[in-house]
Parts: sequence; C-alpha cells; structure tokens
Amino acid sequence: MNATTPFHYKPAPRQDDPPYQKGERVAMFIPCYVDQFFPGIGEAMVSILERLGVPVDFPSEQTCCGQPAFNSGYWEESRPVIRKFCEVFAPYRWVICPSGSCSSMCRVFFPHVDPSPEVLQVSRRVFEFSEFLVDILKVTDTGATFPHKVAFHMGCHGRRELGVFDHPLQLLHSVRGMTYCELGNIEECCGFGGTFSVKLAGTSLAMGQSKVDNIVRSGADVVASGDISCLMHVGGIIQRNPATKHIRVMHLAELLAAGI
Repeated sequence: MNATTPFHYKPAPRQDDPPYQKGERVAMFIPCYVDQFFPGIGEAMVSILERLGVPVDFPSEQTCCGQPAFNSGYWEESRPVIRKFCEVFAPYRWVICPSGSCSSMCRVFFPHVDPSPEVLQVSRRVFEFSEFLVDILKVTDTGATFPHKVAFHMGCHGRRELGVFDHPLQLLHSVRGMTYCELGNIEECCGFGGTFSVKLAGTSLAMGQSKVDNIVRSGADVVASGDISCLMHVGGIIQRNPATKHIRVMHLAELLAAGI
C-alpha cells in the first residue's frame, strides 16, 4: 500500500498541545445521519477507543453541527446551532467525530460564522476519528482482522480541509488478512456534497457513477470511507445495479473494529 499523499493541503489549525495524557476522557460527537441511520459506527468507535484505554463520554445534549444550514447559505440560522455545540462540548479537551465533513465544519467553518473566543477554542479541539488515532494516540494498528478486498474513498472535506489522507491508509495497512485495492482517480469527489446532491441531482449521480466505476475496476468487494454520507450516495448507486450489489460499503471505524 502506498500511504504517501500526493496532495498538499495545509491542515486546519487544531489544539493538540499539550499531548493526550493516558486516561483523559474524550467526548464523542456523532453526526445526525450517523445517529439516525448508522448507530453502529458510534458503537465501533467506542469499542476501539475503550480497547485502547481511552474513556469515552457521549454528551446527550449534543445536536447538529449546523453544516446543512451553513452550506445552504443560512449562516445566521446556523449560529445558534454552532453556539449550542460549543456550549455542550466546552468541558472537553478532545472531541472525536467519525466524519471528515462534520469535523471540518467545526474546525474550519465555525470561526467564519462566529469568531468569538468560546467558539474558536472548542472548534480547534474537534478531531476526525482516524486523525485522532494516528496523530494524537500514535496508533496505526487497532488489532482488526478483515479478510476482504477493500477500496477506500477519500472524502473531500477531510482531505482538503483537515489534511486527512495518510491516516486511514496507515490504519488499513495494519488490518490482518485485508487486501487493499487502490481506487483510480482517488482524489475525485463522489458527488454527494450534501445539499449539492439535492440541488444538482443529475450531476451528483454522474459523479457517483464515475466513483462506482472506479470501485468496480479496483476489484474490491468492500468500499470503506471515513464519511458515511459519501457512502450513502455511493452505496445507493451500487445497490441499484445487479452487477454491483455484491459490493458492501463500510465506515472505517466499523472495519477497524472487525474481529476485535
């Protein structure tokens, strides 16, 4: 596996000093679509973190990060949602999220809407899951076993806004029994883009089909990603075609928890 990124993006600022201390509690931020449709992703995160000796809290007062409103241009409407997020997670030094998209909303775009110190301080403490494992915990092997051929889709937000590219590849490289199938044009968007897929459905579907074509060419029987939102889009296209229905979609956390 080649874990060298060809991309040169400057990661968003983050507060990672002082380093994580063993036994520190972390807060888990679960995006809306994970909470409503894919709760197993959160359970997989907890199993991995607890196995690594990291205590996990799930603040029950958490709500959306405000990304749908923000992306649609409703910045004023997103402001109270953002402030609610920061109020809920203010007590925590580390906030872990299984989504490059929502993590980048917090770390990059919160300050655009509300540059107040209380928002800025919390926004820089939000980490995408693989980023936290590799950069903060210095973990590249979760002990997973997954004897399948796996392709990996890189979500745009995590790659471009947070600089998350090598992180999931390093973690996948350690999975026992797994064969990595590199995607052609791995840097291309899958076409989901949240509200983009609703407003420009034809373009979105064409981009998604291009991604699926590359998955098929890779020979993978599983396609994983750090963004289940992307996989909802890609997986829908896959399931509509009898020739590709055998291909599964999995969030990275679920794969990294396999067999442990």
